[in-house]
Amino acid sequence: MKILIAVSSKEYSGPTLSVGMNVSRAFKAPTTIVDVGEKINEFSTKDVGMAHERIESWDFDRPGVDVLEWAFDYLADKEFIESSDIEAGFPKNTLVDTGGNRCEVYLKGTVCDNVSLILRNGDIIAELKDEVQKHHYDVTIIGGSQIRRMAHDLIQYIDSSIFVVNKYDLNQKYKILIAVDDSPNTRKAVKYGTRVSQAFNVPVEMITVSKKDEFGDGYTNAANWAKKFLRRSNISFGHQYLVGDPVQVIYEVAGDNHIIVMGSSTQNPLLKFFKGSKPLNVMETCKCPILIVK
Repeated sequence: MKILIAVSSKEYSGPTLSVGMNVSRAFKAPTTIVDVGEKINEFSTKDVGMAHERIESWDFDRPGVDVLEWAFDYLADKEFIESSDIEAGFPKNTLVDTGGNRCEVYLKGTVCDNVSLILRNGDIIAELKDEVQKHHYDVTIIGGSQIRRMAHDLIQYIDSSIFVVNKYDLNQKYKILIAVDDSPNTRKAVKYGTRVSQAFNVPVEMITVSKKDEFGDGYTNAANWAKKFLRRSNISFGHQYLVGDPVQVIYEVAGDNHIIVMGSSTQNPLLKFFKGSKPLNVMETCKCPILIVK
């Protein structure tokens, strides 16, 4: 298991980083925190080269370094990294250039083995897609972007499970809401939901929603498996069979005090682009965080 946490600013990424590190704690997973800074134009590239050559005499920060420094300070304050790294301070003058508009800082984590800080420069979606594809992350954690289309595109095109930290309130006590049906990714969603429940030490609510007033063997078998799995995991949970439009029902049950967990759609990508999918529609409709499991 590898986790990628995407941060974008010091002002708005606190909840994203907080949620991400708690999930990392639950999975004990190597974790990378990435900021995608502005694309470096040709003139700036020359400046960056000069800065690397004479780093001691230049006070030049690559776009986005300030966000990484903020993330380092957050990790230090919460003691998510070893004291030796904290005492050394943020090593902005020793960022390791790994090529392809990508620099990295390696740290020793306390809740997981490794914590890396990554700075990439360029288009956000393209850079995150490339990071996930080349470094094989299982879960990407992103903020609930104010640009609705951006979150939509990230879910569509990033090849990992996506946790959208939408309208997350650090003072709110959340429950986990798992949508259980007969789709291929439901079992993985239940397993991930269980781990998130353990990370935040909160109970689980499960719902199985049908548009018709009947539930076939696929739905009931999936629900029975999920209940059995949660009992074995010693998780407090409840389960309901509900009738109605799935997106609307999930919206009503979730309110603003749940973290929704559901499997991703296996729908044809072209149809998904034009018509959307159940997880995408839930993400766009609901007022709370959502983990879409692939």
